[in-house]
Amino acid sequence: MTGRAQPITLVGTPVLHRPCRPVEEFDAALKDLVDDMFASMYEADGVGLAANQIGVDLRVFVYDCPDGSGEHRKGAVVNPVLELPELEERRLDDGDEGCLSVPGTHARLARPDRATVRGFDVTGKPITVEGTGLLARCLQHETDHLEGRLYIDRLSARARKKVLKESEEFRAEAESRAQAGESEPEGV
Repeated sequence: MTGRAQPITLVGTPVLHRPCRPVEEFDAALKDLVDDMFASMYEADGVGLAANQIGVDLRVFVYDCPDGSGEHRKGAVVNPVLELPELEERRLDDGDEGCLSVPGTHARLARPDRATVRGFDVTGKPITVEGTGLLARCLQHETDHLEGRLYIDRLSARARKKVLKESEEFRAEAESRAQAGESEPEGV
């Protein structure tokens, strides 16, 4: 991999809470950004990452995760448009969801179990990504990021407050460990 891992932007940073600008140029800078996004996602042990999660205000995300059948899928989508099943055809998956920008926490969040994203690859070629299972959740989660929404914005006020408190505690503990020269505990 040729990209360089960048720091993950955390909840509360303005770039995470506003819609991102469309990509207008499909050039070497876009390819470099996508390489950095993959490196950042892998460094943080994620399965998806939107550009604004590394502070870049552009409509692009990367993913690397299995779909509902277990098939491993990897790619980048530029200027994505999300399509969900019609209400009468929609089935919800109420699994846990987390976010690299809200570290150390997860919460139950119902989302459609199928999703389609239409957009472009890094060269400007039109693409369509259809997802089920974790990939469907990822496509929805990352597209939300590009609209300036975090998964916690879809939670009840009580659940959101709980997740934010847990994340603050997690970050404080991580900072204390870092200052003491300790490593992260396993499973985090």
